[in-house]
Amino acid sequence: MKENKQAPYLKIYLDDNLEVLKATPSESIDLIYIYPPFNTGHKQLRSRFHSENNTKVSEASYGYEDDFDDFMGFLEPRLREAHRILKPHGSLFFHIDYREVHYCKVLLDKIFSRESFINEIIWAYDYGARSKKKWSAKHDNILWYAKDPENYTFNYDDMDRIPYMAPGLVGPEKAARGKTPTDVWWHTIVSPNSYEKTGYATQKPRGIIDRIVKVHSNPGDILMDFFAGSGTFGESAYELGRNCILVDSNKDAIAVMKRRFAGLATEWIGCDGIEAAPVRVMSKANNSSTNSVSKQSTSLKRHAQLEFQGLNGGVDERKQQLNGIQRTGRNQYFDANGIRERDQCLARLALCAISSLTGFTDINLSDTVDERKSAS
Repeated sequence: MKENKQAPYLKIYLDDNLEVLKATPSESIDLIYIYPPFNTGHKQLRSRFHSENNTKVSEASYGYEDDFDDFMGFLEPRLREAHRILKPHGSLFFHIDYREVHYCKVLLDKIFSRESFINEIIWAYDYGARSKKKWSAKHDNILWYAKDPENYTFNYDDMDRIPYMAPGLVGPEKAARGKTPTDVWWHTIVSPNSYEKTGYATQKPRGIIDRIVKVHSNPGDILMDFFAGSGTFGESAYELGRNCILVDSNKDAIAVMKRRFAGLATEWIGCDGIEAAPVRVMSKANNSSTNSVSKQSTSLKRHAQLEFQGLNGGVDERKQQLNGIQRTGRNQYFDANGIRERDQCLARLALCAISSLTGFTDINLSDTVDERKSAS
């Protein structure tokens, strides 16, 4: 990885992103991440609140319209410009959801070529309401395209590692090092009580963005997000020593970023007259890290139990097994093949504690089956 001794900078535009893209020199950007509107047909809106004397008080609402008659027609000229401004070794990360991902991939194949498609990353999360009419959608799709599929930035050694579920099966050295993530990333959303929360609709967690920035760029590189929203990509780039250009046409987004980037080396273009959004105020209950971690840990623990249930689908005593995860008297479990699973369950519960602090929950219980096979 290249070293960079210069302080990073942010350049933020309030403008139509197509105009900014057209004015950007060819082959000048190292990494582009975008999270365009999903064409949900609804207005994306989030409200911010704080508590006064145990009363919930509304502060402001931030969001944008998310409805296009010709979504592909809107995206295509912007994606063509994105391809033009990427450096030869640069990559595009295109974040979308199930409604439009298939159309977007065909469009990107046409612009970048099918050979330039490297990965589809699935960001899976477990939060929010459940549908009673279909399988609940709890994932986003992130398409990775490299401008040159034979030459792109991929800093393998900078990849964060995740714990083995059954460390006793792989030996102490591998267990201490952990394993690399796959193309399925389990990570919590930015919860309403999170310290990351800006109040802007569809804000993405730093854990997801940091992973992309660290692995697919180097310190001193120039990054770009031309659907900047609350500016999470820019914050990640800046804190990791990269420069970043952010573009948004929404004044609400600029207001949030002005609050978020106060005191940083930032050039504001076309943003005159927009005041920074009010500083977020949290009640004592919501501001308690212990309270937040406790709630998240409980949710993740339940998720772990459900995954355990799925692995042990052939066992009659399923309910007793789930209840027994926290019972010291029960010291062994068996999967459908009759293999002892006590250590696996204990590791899963340990993962819940780790995940509460890091946000990542990339581990599936099925991972241990592969670990067991590789160790045998």
